[in-house]
Amino acid sequence: MHPAWLAPRWSVDDRVGALMSSRDGGVSRGPYAGFNLGVHVGDDAADVATNRARFAEALGATPVFLDQVHGRRVVRLTQGSAASLQGVQADASVTTEAGVACTVMVADCLPVLFAAPGGRGVAAAHAGWRGLAAGVLEATVEALCEAANCEPNELDAWLGACIGPESFEVGAEVLQAFGVSPGGAPGPGAEPLAGCFRPARASHWWADLPELARERLRTRGVQRIAGGEWCTVRDASRFFSFRRDRVTGRMAAAVWLRREIGS
Repeated sequence: MHPAWLAPRWSVDDRVGALMSSRDGGVSRGPYAGFNLGVHVGDDAADVATNRARFAEALGATPVFLDQVHGRRVVRLTQGSAASLQGVQADASVTTEAGVACTVMVADCLPVLFAAPGGRGVAAAHAGWRGLAAGVLEATVEALCEAANCEPNELDAWLGACIGPESFEVGAEVLQAFGVSPGGAPGPGAEPLAGCFRPARASHWWADLPELARERLRTRGVQRIAGGEWCTVRDASRFFSFRRDRVTGRMAAAVWLRREIGS
C-alpha cells in the first residue's frame, strides 16, 4: 500500500482488508497522473492496465470494477463470478468469500465500505447524491446482513474521500431528492437531513455528502461509522476530482476478505 493511500481506522476482524487509493503510485500521465484506475476517462489503456495490476497486487485479491450508474443495484461476488461481473451495471457489491474485492471507483462521489462481524462478509457502495437518494446504502446494508446473517447494528462502515461540504454546491433538485424543501419546510421524514444543507447563494446550497450518508446509515440501524473527513476537491495533489478538473482520473476504494490473516 502506498503511504498516501487511505486505510480505515476501524475495529474489525483481522480477515478484513480495506483501502482507498490516491493519485500516488501509478504510471498515468497528463491530467490522469499518476494512479488512474478508470478505463472510461480517456487515459492510455496500457497505463490503466498497469495501475490496475498494481492495485490488485496491493490488495492481494481480485478487484471487481463495476459500471457505476448512480443507482441502487447490489451484486453478490464469488470467486466463480468475479470475472463475469467485471463491468456489470451496479453501484454496490457484497461478498462472503476470500480473494475477491468489493470495489468502487470515485472522483468526488463517496465510497462507503462495510464489514460484517467475525469476518463473515464485506461490501462496498458508490454513493454520490443520486445513489444516496435512490437508497444504495440501505440496499447494501440489507444485502450484506442477509449474506452474513447479521443485523445492521453489528456492521462497521467507513466513509472514504469525497467532495467536501465546503465544495459541494447544489441546486434545489438535490434538496428535493432527499425530501428537503428549498423553501424551508422539510418533507415527511426529512428533518434530520435538512441540517446537511447550508445556503450558498441564490437558489444554491452547500451539501454535506458524508453527513447525508451518516444520517441514512443511522436511520437504517448502522451505528459504527468512521471516516469521511477528506475533501477530494481541496486536495489536488492527493486526489482526483471531476468537479475541480473535469478531465481527470479515478480512484478506487476496496474491501475484501483475506485468504490468510496477515496477507
